[in-house]
Amino acid sequence: MRRFVGLTWGLGLLMAVGGCAAAGSVPGSAVPGGATSGSAVDGSAVDGGAVGGDPGRQREAFDERAAEVAGAWRPGPEWWSGYLPLQDATVLTGQPGFDAGTEVAFRAGWYRDQIALPTAVPADGAIRFPDGALTVPLISAAEAYRQLDQGDPPPCEGRPRGPRPAEPTAGTRPDDPVSTQAACIPLTVTGVTLGTAEVRTSRGVAAVPAWIFTVAELTSPVARLAVASRAVTAAPGASAPNRSLPVGVAGADQLRRVDGARLTYTVGMGACDSGPTALVRESDDVVVVGGGVVRGTGECVDLAVLKPVTVTLAAPLGKRPVLDVATGRVLTLTAH
Repeated sequence: MRRFVGLTWGLGLLMAVGGCAAAGSVPGSAVPGGATSGSAVDGSAVDGGAVGGDPGRQREAFDERAAEVAGAWRPGPEWWSGYLPLQDATVLTGQPGFDAGTEVAFRAGWYRDQIALPTAVPADGAIRFPDGALTVPLISAAEAYRQLDQGDPPPCEGRPRGPRPAEPTAGTRPDDPVSTQAACIPLTVTGVTLGTAEVRTSRGVAAVPAWIFTVAELTSPVARLAVASRAVTAAPGASAPNRSLPVGVAGADQLRRVDGARLTYTVGMGACDSGPTALVRESDDVVVVGGGVVRGTGECVDLAVLKPVTVTLAAPLGKRPVLDVATGRVLTLTAH
């Protein structure tokens, strides 16, 4: 079987919410105590106010809550003995050579197959962890493709749904529209083989069985993890203090990149807020992350954003989980 080093790619940076998200909220997610993020629910603009601008107080408030989140972290034995992936099941095996259209198609999960996909379920495979191996049941290539393909692109007026020959450039006029047909077509699968992809798990980076799909429009294959769902360990339930986040402290939403001791993650904040600054508390067995934000003054539009921050830990992340200071949930590796 072939082995690839995996890279992940995820979706957008912006999301609309009901109301301008207050500093210390996680847009679109539950806030401890039963409340949801956002400071307005009627679609009107809200007065942001200048809130949470003292870095010292932000740090102190974050550290206090992060210590509680870390103290509540109690994974079961399956965390160290089972298979719990901490990143997306669709994995890029190298640099994909995206253009604007193929990146849209990849993120949306638009594919079309040009081959007969095997429906036979292969024999059990082995996941290779740093501390040993685990034999697991696998899925067929056809099932993996079904999970990979998220549907067809929407109709694009004036643009084809499939490839077309290049048009001659001679005789074109300056005001002719520029063709962006790639944004309306799916990625073309031309081959598939069973291999492995390197995946971040609760037991460290592991070589995981995966179906490797050759895609005509990309410069590297796309892998879809081949482990049957019944062999995947569920993530531990989130545990966080039963109260709102401190003023000026925001939660983390996604883990974008892990490179040794260097982490990149996104912080959820209101569109009118400034920042964020990275806030991290690490120990020998867990890392808790969030962001320091300052809420803007004046009126705020009904939009929340995810902004990336990067921080360098005192030691490589290794097997340690990364927890969100707002909810206590484990962050999985997604987009960058």
